[in-house]
Amino acid sequence: MNIEAFNAWIGANPQWLALVLFLVAFLECAAIVGIVLPGVVMLFAIAVLAGSGALGLGETLLLAFVGGLLGDILSYWLGRHFHQNIRRLPVLRHHPEWIAGAEGFFARNGVASLLVGRFIGAFRPFLPMIAGMLDMPFGRFLAVSVVAAAGWSVAYLLPGWTTGAAMRLPLPPGFWTEAAVVAAGLALMIGLLVRANLRRHVWTAPLAAGLNFILLLVLLLGWSHLDALDHGLMALVQERRTLWMNKLMVAVTRVGDFRTQLAAGAILALLLAALRLWRHALFAAASMLGTALLTDTLKKLFERARPEVIADPLGAFSMPSGHSSAAFAFFLVLGLLASREKPPRVGLVWLLLALIPAASIAMSRVYLGAHWPSDIIAGALLASSVCAACLWLCQRRQPLPALSPRIWWTLLPACLLVLAIASGWGLTEAIHRYTPL
Repeated sequence: MNIEAFNAWIGANPQWLALVLFLVAFLECAAIVGIVLPGVVMLFAIAVLAGSGALGLGETLLLAFVGGLLGDILSYWLGRHFHQNIRRLPVLRHHPEWIAGAEGFFARNGVASLLVGRFIGAFRPFLPMIAGMLDMPFGRFLAVSVVAAAGWSVAYLLPGWTTGAAMRLPLPPGFWTEAAVVAAGLALMIGLLVRANLRRHVWTAPLAAGLNFILLLVLLLGWSHLDALDHGLMALVQERRTLWMNKLMVAVTRVGDFRTQLAAGAILALLLAALRLWRHALFAAASMLGTALLTDTLKKLFERARPEVIADPLGAFSMPSGHSSAAFAFFLVLGLLASREKPPRVGLVWLLLALIPAASIAMSRVYLGAHWPSDIIAGALLASSVCAACLWLCQRRQPLPALSPRIWWTLLPACLLVLAIASGWGLTEAIHRYTPL
């Protein structure tokens, strides 16, 4: 498919944008078609146009989510209906390696393959079909696919939509220069760490700790030079506020409250200790406690004022964001534990999945006007540096072993239950607290 021609057509026919977004998301996740469709590039182009004013963020994410989920369901149904006979289809008959690779991945990772494989292009269109071929119960398949489709829509559509929205607004002078500098620094660090991880270098963890700390230090010392970026992004986000998004973002941000994260972190560490996984428990406790202590110390040291957006003040200082650092610390601990003894690509996907809820909590702080964008970046860098350092210290003699599925079925429900209860408790009062001036 000619991508330039597609971009030109969709730009000239914005009235079809919603339908095209739904169809591309559907086909990108549908069996067989998704392997040949350049869906990632197309979705980014569509998201940029949507962010330029054609579609709201909620509509964009919802259309991608529904389209991707229905593509999964269709693939599952094909596998369930045809079973092994699906190998005889003309395309698959000439490319048996496509199904063979997906089958091997599914056999090694089970149900989790539907979550992880969603972010691996070669496997995404085939894993739901494999689940149907192997008669996975539909209820279990649907539950995992809903979570996977939600994370996938955010990870694939949000960057493009934000870019389109930023291009539409009159932004402060210097905005794009500052955005480019920050993006280049983060991209360089991520690229180095991905390369080190794929090559299985033993010093990946200390490298991650060092690079995150260096970027954090640069940000803490130079945040005053990011004024155009902070004010531009804040204006962009505040311009898109709606009543229903306010309620959703307050619920999301409550997951990152200090008490919530303290309770969830304590339960995680205690359960690991109760299972006699002492080094895992030490890693979890040290990562989250160390992040919390350093966050409080840095807030008092730099004394940066919060944005004047909400009516009820939340505290004197904002950098680094406590919600961002706590959320990234908690979910990174889960992601790092899930990535133990996994192939490099699969381990990276687990980390990506861990970053999605953490980034959602962090971005809710900007949406609600509680923190500047550079505050949440600083919080993410701080948590990443501490987690990487603690991982390195806890496995200097030998790597942390992987946790069995039985242990995960104990840990995750307990932690998620705490987060869900805390998010909904006192939600009405919290919504009033985050009312704009």
